[in-house]
Amino acid sequence: MTPENSLQKIVDDFRYSDSVPATAAKFILAALAAGPVIVSAAAFPGLFSELNRTSKKNKYSRDQFKRAYQNLKYKKLIQIVQEDNEKFEVQLTNSGIARVKTFYFKTLKIQKPKKWDKKWRIFIFDIPAKPKAYHQAREALRKKIKDLGFYQMQKSVWVYPYECEDEILFVAELFYVQKYIEILTVEKLLHEEKIKKIFNL
Repeated sequence: MTPENSLQKIVDDFRYSDSVPATAAKFILAALAAGPVIVSAAAFPGLFSELNRTSKKNKYSRDQFKRAYQNLKYKKLIQIVQEDNEKFEVQLTNSGIARVKTFYFKTLKIQKPKKWDKKWRIFIFDIPAKPKAYHQAREALRKKIKDLGFYQMQKSVWVYPYECEDEILFVAELFYVQKYIEILTVEKLLHEEKIKKIFNL
C-alpha cells in the first residue's frame, strides 16, 4: 500500500467508522485529510456547510463548526492559505496530519472476512531497547497488536489468521520502526490445531 492509499484508508475509516468519537473538530480534521479545500472569500462562511454535507453519520450546527474551526486554528492543526484576493485554501498542518493518525491508531480495528483463507500471518519484530523512543515504540506496538487480537507464540513473534498487513504497516510507520518488523504469510503451523481453537477456527 502506498503512503497516499494508506492515508486515504485512514481518512475513510476515520470519517465513516462508528467507532470514531463523533465531534465536529475530528470530522473537520478527517475531511481535510482527504485534501485541501479551496473556497472563495465570499463563500468562506459556507465552507463547513459543504463539509457537513459530506458527513455520512452526523450533522453539526454552524456554531459547532465555528467553535471547532477556531479551536483547530488556535492549536495550529489547520491553516488558511490565501491564494489570491478571492480564494482561500484550508489545509492541515503537519501537526494536524499527525493528530488524525493518532485518532485512527486509537480506534484501529482489523476487519475479519466472512471466510478464513486458511493462511496464517506471522508478525515478527526486533526493535532496539535504546534510545528511549524505540523502547516506547516497542511497548506501544506490543500493546496494540495484543488489543487487535494477535496470539503471542514467542516473545516477539505473534500470529493472526486474517489479512492485516496494511494495519500493521500503519502502526509501524507511525512509530518509525518499519525496518524492525517482518510479516510472513504461511499455510501451515506445527501446532496449528491449538492455535485454531484460540481463534475459534
